[in-house]
Amino acid sequence: MWWQYLLVFAGAFLFDVVPFPFPPAFSIMVPLQIMFKLNTWLVIIIGVIGSILGRYVLTLYIPLLADKIFKPEKNKEVQFLGKKLTEKGWKSQLIILAYSLLPLPTTPLFLAGGMARIKPIQIIPAFFIGKFVSDAIAVHLGKFASENVTDMLSAALSWKSIGSLLFGLLLICALLFIDWLSLLEKKKFKLNFKIWK
Repeated sequence: MWWQYLLVFAGAFLFDVVPFPFPPAFSIMVPLQIMFKLNTWLVIIIGVIGSILGRYVLTLYIPLLADKIFKPEKNKEVQFLGKKLTEKGWKSQLIILAYSLLPLPTTPLFLAGGMARIKPIQIIPAFFIGKFVSDAIAVHLGKFASENVTDMLSAALSWKSIGSLLFGLLLICALLFIDWLSLLEKKKFKLNFKIWK
């Protein structure tokens, strides 16, 4: 029976360690909880721990990946943006918490944090609270969803889920292609598509 909870952990970790918008971790937690009739609270706790660890690993490896694929100017720009965000103190924590409660991909948040070399401790506590609350709601609604499988499958391909994916991709594009130094220091909006090495 422990291996089923290990699947929950591994699934949540893998969903949240990838550097592009992927379905939220609860989308693997809910089916495993239903399929194996697992304890709901254990699924939530183990899944959130897997998620947090996945996001933590993402923030550790993304700077190395960013250094290899983006020009130094782009990395410098995103680091500047990160410094501006961390200067906000508790306000930035509130923004992270609010963002992680929304049904939006949190990948852009961790990509920006990792590329900006923000310490994970400055992102993860607020993310943990938001993640725990949102995943608890999602997993508890899992029984309802399992009774309405047809509706759930059509919702997965709904305009909301597609819109959420597109919005996540848009945020990543904004992070990568907006000249943040120009915008924040000179108040000039510029796009720069020459960011690759």
